Amino acid sequence: MTEGNFVDYVKIHVTSGKGGKGSAHLRREKYIPKGGPDGGDGGRGGHVILKANKNMWTLYHLKFKRHYKAGHGMAGGKQTSTGADGEDIYIEVPLGTAVKNTDTGELLQELMEHGDELIIARGGKGGKGNAHFKSATRQTPRYAQPGLEGEEGNFTLEMKVLADVGLVGFPNAGKSTLLSVLTAAKPKIANYEFTTLKPNLGIVEYRDYQTFVMADIPGIIEGAAEGKGLGHYFLRHIERNSTLLFLIPADADDIRKQYDILVDELKRYNPELLDKERLVAISKSDMLDEELRMEMKEELDREFKGIPYLFISSVAQQGLKELKDKLWEMLNTDEKI
Repeated sequence: MTEGNFVDYVKIHVTSGKGGKGSAHLRREKYIPKGGPDGGDGGRGGHVILKANKNMWTLYHLKFKRHYKAGHGMAGGKQTSTGADGEDIYIEVPLGTAVKNTDTGELLQELMEHGDELIIARGGKGGKGNAHFKSATRQTPRYAQPGLEGEEGNFTLEMKVLADVGLVGFPNAGKSTLLSVLTAAKPKIANYEFTTLKPNLGIVEYRDYQTFVMADIPGIIEGAAEGKGLGHYFLRHIERNSTLLFLIPADADDIRKQYDILVDELKRYNPELLDKERLVAISKSDMLDEELRMEMKEELDREFKGIPYLFISSVAQQGLKELKDKLWEMLNTDEKI
């Protein structure tokens, strides 16, 4: 999937079907010239339904079609026959799609499992036929109910990437390079900020044919939690990651300061993100000689007490095996469900 085809935010307008009107038919047969009422009910209008599909990765298919309208219910018939229901409209979305009412901002539901459904516009109820209204004092009612109107509304669909490991770091920290080396993903890589404008997903192959999913989230900048740059657009994708991998380049002026800034941005956006497991990877460590690495390790041991870290180099293929081992261990500890 190319970056341009990744769409994670769309607005749609939906209209459900109107209910069919009830029938006011009176029974008329050869030897029954004055039969009673036998009008049937109208069918209900079609619903507009969102359905989660595990085989979809983007909302791109909704980008060019924003209006959806379900079918109307059919009118009731004679001999108390009920009219056909209007055709339901199903809109398939990827797992991890949050559905909001655009007008009120209310979050309606997040579709997390394959096959999850949410009716966002209910079809109008069909009207009752005159057969319902006969009584001892009114034996031939000549009226029936009209069908009820359907519902209409505006909805915002917002997809949050589902991945086991989310890569967190400043622009140009080497996240895309690491993803391309660990997985078969082919993200755009260049030596300037914001090369990655959309999340990239890749499957990391581990031992015995086991795998886990890693997401390269576009780089964070200071002020991202306030929406600076493309802050909120990026940060929402981190919410669904089980483990956060902080990537900080070895040539950073102050590694601990960069880490603290990243953690602070996550905290300001959503404090619950700090409950996730964290691992720090010092990237581009092939630039360090042994003496410089030992010096840096002593410093990091003091500054990262209780926070696991390791040295890696995507280009030189150093420390990647240890990185995969550590991530697998963090993803499969007894505390995790």
